[in-house]
Amino acid sequence: MWTQLFVRPSAVARHRNAPYAEERERYLAFCTQRGDSPTTLAGKARILLWVARALREYPDLNVTSEQFRAAAESGLGRGAAPMSRWSTRGFLMVGHAWLRHLGYLRRPVAPIPFQPHLDAFCQWAAQERGLRPTTIDLRRRTVAQFLRWYGARGRVLAALHVSDIDAYLALRGAQGVSRVFLHSIADGLRAFVRYGAEHHWAPRALASAIQSPRLYALASLPAGPAWTDVQRLLAALDTARPTDVRDRAILLLFALYGLRESEVAQLRLEDLDWAHDLLHVTRVKRRTAQVYPLVPSVGNAILRYLAEVRRPSAHRQVFLTLCSPRRPLTRTALYSIVAHRLTALGVRTVHVGPHALRHACATRLVAAGLSLKAIGDHLGHQSSAATRIYAKVDLAGLRAVAAFDLGDLR
Repeated sequence: MWTQLFVRPSAVARHRNAPYAEERERYLAFCTQRGDSPTTLAGKARILLWVARALREYPDLNVTSEQFRAAAESGLGRGAAPMSRWSTRGFLMVGHAWLRHLGYLRRPVAPIPFQPHLDAFCQWAAQERGLRPTTIDLRRRTVAQFLRWYGARGRVLAALHVSDIDAYLALRGAQGVSRVFLHSIADGLRAFVRYGAEHHWAPRALASAIQSPRLYALASLPAGPAWTDVQRLLAALDTARPTDVRDRAILLLFALYGLRESEVAQLRLEDLDWAHDLLHVTRVKRRTAQVYPLVPSVGNAILRYLAEVRRPSAHRQVFLTLCSPRRPLTRTALYSIVAHRLTALGVRTVHVGPHALRHACATRLVAAGLSLKAIGDHLGHQSSAATRIYAKVDLAGLRAVAAFDLGDLR
């Protein structure tokens, strides 16, 4: 490994003879397999050389995160850093990754009170109710947050009262949680305690007493950017930067096809039918594949990303991180891509993530005169009720109706 990274014999000897040479070499081999470039590997090797010297007083490397941080900061204070361009944060990141690869410094997982009840509830929701994985994941997270809050009070679930749930919802509301999400939290808790009542570990009458925040019919007006803002968003991309090449393909999928975060995150290489210019999208809510014509602008953007930016990987997802380890982009990462760019342009909307571009796509189709059925099919809606909301913002159409001359009719 050392002879592959360094040319000078003195550099090879320095790395080979330093403490924990076998452990460092094993980690660098792992980084090589996952696709790190030679430049990245050489930089990590230099950092690990310094880390190994800083930890020489721990022969078994069995250190806590606090001990490692103290050793790192002490070494930096003595001017032991081998590369001045690397920050303290960079040293800590590489050192932590190395130690975790060896089996140390595993991040402790905060225990969830009443974990067996939560696991049984989620299993029941999947097997008996047939809920989608995304719905189950949302309910698991929202209920787990409530259980941590309630568990801190040292009470059992059998003593749970509706005033506890009301107090929790009021707390989340004070923290800035939207009314829609509070409604979702209340729904999840209602399902959880109803399941608990059936299994005799929660009060039977509690589920019916949980009140969800009222949702108003006009509160869900689309809140995406104007199409001119979408055009500015795409025009601001620097096509010479690998990040922008990738992000352009992602933004086009959100804006032109109105895809959801999870649908773009799950898009796989085999979903792109280049021979017939087709795009296969697995719709999250319909649970079926939907076929779209692959428009030239999107197809060219994806093709350029695949040819110039995306490195070979064992992952079949289309969009990967650009830094090692190269992994599929998560929904959170996709949200950050859109939110960061919209905010940088000064676009002010209620939503700033991918859903904002989905709204922009829908309102553009409404303005173009497409029927609600066609728009719903394009967006993958299960019912026309989900699409009907976009008719509320067709102001031009409403003005035309208001200006209609009724003639002699009174």
